[in-house]
Amino acid sequence: MKFSKFTLLFLFSGSLLFAQNQKYTIAEAVNGLRSNLAVKNISQFSWADDGKAYYQATKNGYLMTDLATHKQDTLVSLHQLNSGLSLDKKLKSFPRITFINKDKGYFRQGSQTLWIDRSGKDWKIKEGITLDKDAENTEGFSDNNGFAYTIKNNLYLNKNGKVTQITNDSDEDIVNGQAVHQREFGITKGIFISPDNSKIAFYKMDQSMVADYPIIDWSITPAANKNIKYPMAGTPSHHVKLGIYDIKTNKTTILNIEGDPEQYLTVITWNPDSKSVFVGVLNRDQNDLKMNQYNASTGSFMKTLFQEQSDKYVEPQQTLLFFPNSNTDFIWQSQRSGYNHLFHYNVDSGLVAQLTKGNWLVTEVLGFNEKKKEIFYISTQDSPLERHLYKINWSNFKTQRLDHGTGMHSGVLSKDGTHLYDTYSNAITPRSVNLINTTTLKTKNILSSVNTLKNYERPEIKNVTLKAEDGTPLYGKIILPTDFDANKKYPVIVYLYNGPHAQLVTDSFPASGNLWYEFMAQKGYIVFSMDGRGSSNRGLKFEQAIFRKAGETEMKDQLQGVAYLKSLPYVDAARMGIHGWSYGGFMTTSFMLKNPEVFKVGVAGGPVIDWNMYEIMYTERYMDSPQNNPEGYKQANLLDKVQNLKGHLLMIHGAQDNVVVWQHSMKFLKAAVDHGVQMDYFVYPGHEHNVLGKDRVHLMQKVTDYFDEYLKK
Repeated sequence: MKFSKFTLLFLFSGSLLFAQNQKYTIAEAVNGLRSNLAVKNISQFSWADDGKAYYQATKNGYLMTDLATHKQDTLVSLHQLNSGLSLDKKLKSFPRITFINKDKGYFRQGSQTLWIDRSGKDWKIKEGITLDKDAENTEGFSDNNGFAYTIKNNLYLNKNGKVTQITNDSDEDIVNGQAVHQREFGITKGIFISPDNSKIAFYKMDQSMVADYPIIDWSITPAANKNIKYPMAGTPSHHVKLGIYDIKTNKTTILNIEGDPEQYLTVITWNPDSKSVFVGVLNRDQNDLKMNQYNASTGSFMKTLFQEQSDKYVEPQQTLLFFPNSNTDFIWQSQRSGYNHLFHYNVDSGLVAQLTKGNWLVTEVLGFNEKKKEIFYISTQDSPLERHLYKINWSNFKTQRLDHGTGMHSGVLSKDGTHLYDTYSNAITPRSVNLINTTTLKTKNILSSVNTLKNYERPEIKNVTLKAEDGTPLYGKIILPTDFDANKKYPVIVYLYNGPHAQLVTDSFPASGNLWYEFMAQKGYIVFSMDGRGSSNRGLKFEQAIFRKAGETEMKDQLQGVAYLKSLPYVDAARMGIHGWSYGGFMTTSFMLKNPEVFKVGVAGGPVIDWNMYEIMYTERYMDSPQNNPEGYKQANLLDKVQNLKGHLLMIHGAQDNVVVWQHSMKFLKAAVDHGVQMDYFVYPGHEHNVLGKDRVHLMQKVTDYFDEYLKK
């Protein structure tokens, strides 16, 4: 068959047009950026110990790249590993290896640790420590000769293959070595090994005074109950102590921490000399923090280094970070100035200096260059919508930005602080990865990812800045339909969270922030999202605006967004919907009941309905206790407001939710029945607070269908 040049041009142009107008499937809209639309990245980056090279994973091995020459060599391959294994133990895929140096590393295979050593061009594998199959909360020793871990509620040690049971509590309400306080205050673990590997600090929690809460497993017949301990606001909280186990003497000492047994013990930090431990002792009201030092051998109190108090709350998030090769000087991150900043302290003399200052906050400390007295960090100094990499000299306070390019930057610092791995994205840059010489600021790009969304029909996205009632700037985004016609009127979906520790609007890829938003834009919706007061990364005044009155200030700010939307000639004010999960589910339900005329349709996922039923640490920080703030709890309680519902409300909950327990929405359903109010409801069996994986596609299809049925018409 022959084609003319015109026909060929037509076919080519048509295919190109088609390629640039693909529409997302619901699966792509939900999980695409983690699957077929994932933006290319460098896998498992790490610096060589000497800082002169870096490692990265490939499908069948690890590459090592020399910084000076940029020459790449295979560090170790799957073939090399398998050549040293018997047929029944050969690896089918490449494991995640932790390298001690370029000639030595280890990886986990099941309950066993396998060590690899280079001998010439070959790698040899030898078996290391094998842990019990029930081992959890595993922490490795820095000398790579052992692990501390838990089995059920007790703590164990495996050192050079010898197993020691450190605790022997038969009462299951006494829990050792696990994270406590509902993992608030930056707590992620319960085992803390001393720098010299001679001692193990661990949480010891008595939760016998906390009421049992049922979580039902519906997957078996008959269904089975598993009780968890869930301390609700205003009820008794668990009691926590800190134990110190001495490996040499096989003895455990409990630190002599005085005060209310319901106080919180946070930011556990070993002194680099391993002779003492620092503990942040925070009262239950969460407004008085003492940073105390305790003798690790005797458990005795040594001194209070400093105290932080607030008329609202103090929220420690980071451990003490000691300067290199110092047992006395450390960095403490604090919001005492209104923004999270770095403070230089000396164990003996106290506060040395506030290192960073300004109406912006430090989000992460990356490390040090000891020789040049430099500290590297990430901050919002340029914009709350961006993150950039900086260094500051801790002697003269000279500060310098290190990266180029707008957007959200993250970094990994080499051990000596001479080089920085910088990866960032912005609205039009899917991902750029660069190596930065921290002295010369010379930059080498090692990856510029292609836009995996380039063939899709994408919406126009506009940044919006509104003002709260007190004049505070509020940042948002409006996403227009892909077939946008300014002469038409479109339905709107407002997606929100607007609670603590979350920020939805940043300058990152994709510009929309979520492909489901773009999916809905392809279906003819306007999507709007904005971070109101109460959201994170804007400083204490912004975050604490919701104190003792959850749902009120946030609603006022979101109503500014509603007013903006209604001012647009292409917005159909009679067809506005709202959607959010968790705190966003609370806000969605609040809107449908407290401002029932605004939104025609709401979809609330995992919503807090009554703060009396949410956990102590979070709730009492932001709402105070029910005993001290009865009016605030009453105002936020949605159970006595269900009769106000006018629009269509779909409520969704995970049947095994152990964060916002199922009882919240179940009690709301009962209130709806009692008042003769009709609503829609869906449960996800087998899921906890979030519906993840392939089932999330089902969830978002249900949300989409609900808006299509009741909002699009």
